[in-house]
Formats: sequence, C-alpha cells, structure tokens
Amino acid sequence: MSCRSEGERALLELQNTILKMIAKGDSLVTTAERMCLEAEKLAPGVICSILTVDTAGLIHPLAGPGLPAAYSAALDGVAIGPRAGSCGSAAFLRTDVVATDIAADPSWAAFRHLALPLGLVACWSSPILDARGEPAGTFAFYYREQRGPTAREREIVEHCVHLFMIALERHQRVIEHERRAYTDAMTGMPNRAAFNKALEALDCTTPGDWALLVLDLDNLKVVNDTFGHPTGDCLLRIVARRIADAIGCERAFRIGGDEFAIILQSADSLHDLDRTAEKLFSALGSTADCGGQIIVPRATIGGAVLSHGDRVAERVRQNADFALYHAKETGRGGFVRYWPGLGTNITRRLGDIRDVDAALREDRIEAYYQPIVRLDTREIVGLEALCRMRLGDEIVSAARFHEATKDVHVATALTARMLALVAADVRRWLEMGIPFQHVGVNVSSADMHGGALDRVLAAAFEREQVPLDHVIVEVTEAVYMGDGDPIVQRAIEALRARGMRVALDDFGTGFASLTHLLTVPVDIIKIDKSFIDRLATSNASKAIVDGLIQIARKLDIKVVPEGIETEEQARLLQAAGSVLGQGYLFSKPVDRQATTALLLGRAQRLGRASPRVKGLARGAA
Repeated sequence: MSCRSEGERALLELQNTILKMIAKGDSLVTTAERMCLEAEKLAPGVICSILTVDTAGLIHPLAGPGLPAAYSAALDGVAIGPRAGSCGSAAFLRTDVVATDIAADPSWAAFRHLALPLGLVACWSSPILDARGEPAGTFAFYYREQRGPTAREREIVEHCVHLFMIALERHQRVIEHERRAYTDAMTGMPNRAAFNKALEALDCTTPGDWALLVLDLDNLKVVNDTFGHPTGDCLLRIVARRIADAIGCERAFRIGGDEFAIILQSADSLHDLDRTAEKLFSALGSTADCGGQIIVPRATIGGAVLSHGDRVAERVRQNADFALYHAKETGRGGFVRYWPGLGTNITRRLGDIRDVDAALREDRIEAYYQPIVRLDTREIVGLEALCRMRLGDEIVSAARFHEATKDVHVATALTARMLALVAADVRRWLEMGIPFQHVGVNVSSADMHGGALDRVLAAAFEREQVPLDHVIVEVTEAVYMGDGDPIVQRAIEALRARGMRVALDDFGTGFASLTHLLTVPVDIIKIDKSFIDRLATSNASKAIVDGLIQIARKLDIKVVPEGIETEEQARLLQAAGSVLGQGYLFSKPVDRQATTALLLGRAQRLGRASPRVKGLARGAA
C-alpha cells in the first residue's frame, strides 16, 4: 500500500510539473524534454523519446535527451508505416507496438543498424492520437535488454501521453493564433506584422547581404471601382500567387491594400536587382481571369539594398519606399532602385506638398494671367491662366512648387481651385462688357488620368455660366505623349467633343512630333521659349519655327510662340507667318486686377477684326 502511494505521489508530481510548464507557456520542446527526464526518473534504465507526426505522415524527433543527436536526426522525415520501427509502426497502426528484440523484429529491418550500436535492443512505442484519432506523435521507451513494458511503465506512459496531448493542443493553439496574427487572410501571404518581425531579425552588418523590393499594384482601385471589390480581391489573390511563384525561395509579404514587399537574400536575386524586378513584371504581366473579368495586373516597384551606413533594417525599408514613391511619380509600371540623394529629393517634394496643401486650405492660391496678343496690333486675343502661391508678401510661381504637382491629390486639388478662380474671373470680365475671347488653363497628367476631366472643367465653368468656347485646355508635351496611354487620347477627344479647344504646350521640349497630331489632334501648338530665344542667332531654330508655322497652317492648327522678349523676335515671327505671340515683351503674368486693366485697354474687339485674325477661334489663322 505504501509503495502504491509512493508511485501515485510520483505521478502526481510529474503531472503538476508538466501542467505548470504548460500554464507558464513554456515551449513544446522544453516541456517534452522535461517530460522525458521525469519519466526516466520514474522508470530507471529506460531511455525516453517523443516524436511528432506531421499531416503528411512524416516523423520529426521532438525530445530524446538520452539519445544521441545523430540518431534522432536520422529519423527526421521518415514516413510512418508498418516497417518504420516501433514508433513509425505505432503511429501507422494507431496502437502500441512492442519490439522485444530489435535485431530480429522485421519492422526494424531498415533501422536496426542505427539502434543496435547504441546498445538499444528493445523498444516499446505508444501512439499519440489527436481528437480526430489521427496520429500526432509517439511516446517510446527504449531498453538495453530484450523485454517489453512493465505494468508500472504502462501507467507512467499513460499519464505522459495524456499530458503531452494537453501540451500539444496548447502549442497548436498558439501556432494557429500566430498564423492568424501573421497571415493575410485575403491572400494567405505573411502580413505586415510578419514583415515587421522579419525585418527586425535581419542582420545589418554586411552591406549587400540582403535587399528589399516594395511592389505597388497600380490598377487595384480602378478594378474595385469598375468591377467591384470581389473582383479586386480575386486580383489580389492572383497577384500574390504570381509573386510567390516568381521569387522562389525568397520571402514575400502583403503589407497593405495594394502593396507587397519581398526580402531578397539569395545571391542570384541580389546579383541583378533589375533582372529580379523584371521577373516580377513578367510574372504579373499576363491576363488574369477574375470572375469572368479579364484583367492585366499592373505594378510599380521600388528597391533598396543594404548599404554602408544602413545600421538598421528600417533605413533600407525607408529607402525602398522612397524608390517606390519616385517610380510612381516619374512613370508607373517601372522599377526604380534607390540611390543616395533620392531621399533628399523626395523629402523636398513632401515639404512642397505640405506647403501647397496649407496654401489650399488657407486660400493662398491665386490665378495670374499672361496675355496672348496679335503681333501686328498688339491687341489681346486671349490669356493663359497661371497658378501662383502667396507666401507672406511674396508671390511664387508654380516652378517653385513644381515637385508638389507630381502628387496626384495635390495636382487635382490645384486644378480644381484654379478652375474655380478662372471661371469666376471670366464671368466678371464678361459682365463688365469686355470683349473677352479665350483663357487657357493648364492641366496635369493626374487630371488627364482621372477619367472625368471634361466633366470637371464643364462643371466649373457652367457654375459661373461661362460658355465653354471661351476655354482652351493646355496640355504639356510630356502629358500629351503619355507613354502611348490611350487614356490621354480619350481625354482630349472628350474635351474637344464638349467644345473646348486643346493646346499642346511647350512644343519641342520632348518627343512629340507633328505626326502624333494625326493620332491625337489638338487645336493649338505653343512653341517653347527655347526655340524663340535662338531665333536671331540660330538658322536651325529659325528654320524649325518657320517650317512648323507653315505645316501647322496646312493642318489648320493655330500656333502661339511663347517667351517672346524682344521686338526682333516678334518681327522674325511675324515675317515667318505667325499671327499671335506670348511673352514678357507684351506683359508678364499679372493678377486679376492688372489683367482687367490690360483687357479694358487692349482687348481685341471682334467687330473690327477680319475673320482671319480672330484670336484662337476655330477657323482663324
């Protein structure tokens, strides 16, 4: 009786020890190791082993403090089965398996060469089954003599198997909780929390040891707005799968709504970052069937490599974000690798954005106007509206905050404010009886790609009851080219369909040519100041300007040379056939009050003009 009480107390102590470890949150490995040691104390002479079995039916050693590490390692990945030793057989058969003589037992044929040299001559293994009756592991006693388990040993193992299942279930709950905490539910990829954790674990001591790519899906919002969020969700899952396939062993994460990050550590990926980015573009570039909607994923990528001075991973992350920001602003759909100084430029741009945003809130954005005149009479036939920002007593031109206008939201807000100001000013001039003809308003790439520019312009001028034939929309050559983007072509067609004219600004500074005008026609070409500056000194400039004026006339396109500053330039342009001009020779850009005075004194009265020189009206020369 006393012996039995002693045995019960020992089992109770083992139970309490293990349950305390489980309650404290000790790891499964630590708990299993302690369980083996405690079991070996209660059953002197045995060697305890605990294995786990994964969902594929493969064995993985978990604890076996009395076994050599090499022996345990040799069992890792062995498939359970009737000839997989005592443990593999017990898991496979879901019942105890006793091998009283490993040397003769057929289930040990493939493994006895591992056990016998260690003096392990017998083994008894019990399966550990989960709630569904599936094998989750095994609990085994090895013996150094040919025998099976005693009644006392069976009692010990019964307690240990029960305790281990409690520990295993807690471990699995923790794993599942972590999986949910670190997994993006939409795509199944590791999420932002997992990305932050992975970044923290990276070694930052060796430059070039790893790199980071940040990928932004450009057309998710359009897909969501056009086809609905289920289609957008489908696109995200397809993109995630393609990224994972493209990067192989590298780690990818979904860190935001349409943003992914990839940590590169393999020599092959790091050797040529541009090629690695190109692999991603290639993987994403084919069509995707999203619930019947055929969509081509479009992405922009920024990247940064761990460099000298990057003492923390967060610096590399910031650099990759800078590169992505720059890539999106300079041309979506491409890859930009961070270079020193890029962060300074972007910081400056962000400062400009803050300044413009404040000016918009505080009503410090103003419209200035520069006249367009007839070269012969110097009468004003139109105006170009120019954005200005008031900083204290100083008025600064758009060139000072040009970087800010690369931001889509800032550009759109500035356009909206300018349209409201210009429309109100034109309404005043019409009510004053001024023979007002046209005002040119500048639009950005963001305005063109917004998909509703014609409606926005029409609404702004209709609010002030200003007819749209008073409006000329000025598009820079860079926006006009638009990388062949049909969106720009459709936007221009929509503007002209509403009766507004379109002027191609800064002509000659980019890659546009007269042949492009056959595809995306405009009404007016404004020759860039750089050609006008060299008129008197460069035969080439004069020949280009002369030829352009003559060709444009044949295409029924008006021409307005910009940046005229001298009478000699005006004379040469007039001799070449130019009717109109714009520049400081006639007036610098001035505010509404000064513009009103100019119009009152010099506005062209159409009743006295021949039809051939009626400003920029359609059909005029």
